[in-house]
Amino acid sequence: MAGPGLLLAVDGGNSKTDVAVVADDGEVVATGRAGPFEPQSAGVAAAVDVVAEATARTGLPAQAFGHVSACLAGADFPVEEEALAAEFAARGFGDVVVRNDTFALLRAGTSAPWGVAVVCGAGINAVGVSPGGQVARFPSLGRISGDWGGGQGVAEDALWHAARAEDGRGAPTALAELVTAHFGTATVEELVLDMHFGRVDEGRLHELAPGVLAVAAAGDAVARSLVQRQAEEVTVMAEVCLRRLGLLQTPVEVVLGGGMLTARDPLLTPLLEAAFAARAPQAELVVADLPPVAGAALLGLEHLGAPETALARLRSHFALPVTR
Repeated sequence: MAGPGLLLAVDGGNSKTDVAVVADDGEVVATGRAGPFEPQSAGVAAAVDVVAEATARTGLPAQAFGHVSACLAGADFPVEEEALAAEFAARGFGDVVVRNDTFALLRAGTSAPWGVAVVCGAGINAVGVSPGGQVARFPSLGRISGDWGGGQGVAEDALWHAARAEDGRGAPTALAELVTAHFGTATVEELVLDMHFGRVDEGRLHELAPGVLAVAAAGDAVARSLVQRQAEEVTVMAEVCLRRLGLLQTPVEVVLGGGMLTARDPLLTPLLEAAFAARAPQAELVVADLPPVAGAALLGLEHLGAPETALARLRSHFALPVTR
């Protein structure tokens, strides 16, 4: 099946890019996957090349789609959304709506087209949408825009504490042993020098995040302080979105996404539950059962005015167990 009734849903993330071809009745016709979507580092054209690669794996050309619902990492500002949409259009894709990838997570996890989502993967970001369509967002540019956390942020601070523990400037912590064991170095300083001279990519630091959670769960005070700070950052981002949208006193779903939150860590999860109970008691914490590409597809179907039966059909497809 091909033609103007087909929707292309895109979830372009920092680790992978997923696409789904969806008919107007909600049937998922095909799916595809390619590498990370990184317009800031690779450029807009190279990033859209990745979407084209994933789309080619569905067996359909760009011209097959009447609408493209693209939820993309790096689409943080209108100028970036416009540049990405123009690149899609230049390649012959149909009508394109570009949003940040947090909108896909939000729609994948909520029962209605509004609520709040916080993603804590390699980085951290949040978005909120009110029942009337008002949006609350953050620049999400890292430390320069006030962000802290995600796997990379937690790991950077873990390395900082490990280095200070090793040379005596900081408190003893098992994070030093975590760092050396993970990267196979004799000392933390050896890893620091390897990163300084380019022998180890600093981008690999996020690999430490699961270990930091494990060290914290084992009782290490320094690691626990990082997990506590992460819980605070997730809570405050959601709380601010709720306040901006006037939803703090309204029953609302808050979707948690990204590897650090979907892991349901035995320390981080109870910290989040306690913080939300105290500061946003009307919020219902939800870990999305559907993948973000399903959220992009739901947004696309709603844009096209599809009936609830189509939305339900799409949800049921992605709710099925997937063998990889």
